[in-house]
Amino acid sequence: MSASVTEAVAAVRADTAPLAGRTALVTGGSRGLGREIAIAFAAAGADVAVASRKKDACAALAEELSAATGRRVTAHAAHVGQWDQVGDLLDEVEHELGPVDVLVNNAGIAPTYPSLDQVSEELFDKVFAVNVKGPFRLTALAGRRMAGRGGGVVLNISSMGSGRPTAGDLPYTAAKAALNTLTAGFAQEYGPTVRVNTILAGPFATDISRSWDPDAVAAMARSWPLERVGEPAEIVGAALYLCGPHASYTTGALLAVDGGRLAAP
Repeated sequence: MSASVTEAVAAVRADTAPLAGRTALVTGGSRGLGREIAIAFAAAGADVAVASRKKDACAALAEELSAATGRRVTAHAAHVGQWDQVGDLLDEVEHELGPVDVLVNNAGIAPTYPSLDQVSEELFDKVFAVNVKGPFRLTALAGRRMAGRGGGVVLNISSMGSGRPTAGDLPYTAAKAALNTLTAGFAQEYGPTVRVNTILAGPFATDISRSWDPDAVAAMARSWPLERVGEPAEIVGAALYLCGPHASYTTGALLAVDGGRLAAP
C-alpha cells in the first residue's frame, strides 16, 4: 500500500541524517574513494571505523572527522588480504563502536606489470587476496552477524573494468568481476534482512591517478558520455543511496558510477 502524500513528504524531510544511529566500517578508508565515503557517512550521522594497512593515516582522518562531525570515528590497522586479520578487525571495531550495521569493502590494489606473461604468481595472488578473499571473508563474518541481529548493509566497491577488461589490468579486473559475483551470492545468502550491493567505479582523480598519462586519459575520455574522469566526492551520492533507507528494495545490484564509460562504444 502506498504511503499518503503527507507520510511520503515527512519521510523525505526526516532523511537529513540517513545513517543516524548506524555504525559503519570502511576498508581502505584513509584515502581515495574510501576516504570520501567515510567522511560522507560520518556527516550522515554514522559512527565510522576507518581501516587500512597504515593506522597513522586512519588515525589522522579519524581525529579530523570526529572533530568536524561530533561522531565517534576510530582508526584500525588491518590487511584485508590476510584471512585471520579480517576476523580480528571486525571484533576490534565492534568492541570499540558496537555492532557493525554497514560494511564497505573498498580496499583494493591494482599493481602494474610489463606484460601478461610476466605476471608473477605473487602479484596474482596478492591482487585476488585483497580484492576478493578479503571482501569474501569480511562479508561472510559481518553478514552473518548482521542477519542474526535483524539486518544490515554491505557495499562493495568494484570497477567498470570488470565489464571492460584490458591486457593491462587483467588480474585486477578479473578479481573485480569475482567481487561482482560475490555480491549476488551474499545478497541471496543473507537476504531478506541484509542487503548487498556494488558500485562499479570508473576512473576517479584520486592519488592513484597521479601516475596516469594525462594526455592519454583525456584522449580516452573524449569517447565517454561525460568526457572526463570523476572527482572523488562524486562517489558519495551512490554510496549514501545504497547504504541508506531509500534503497530498501535494492539488493544484488551493480550500479555504475563511471561517467558513462560502460555505456560508451
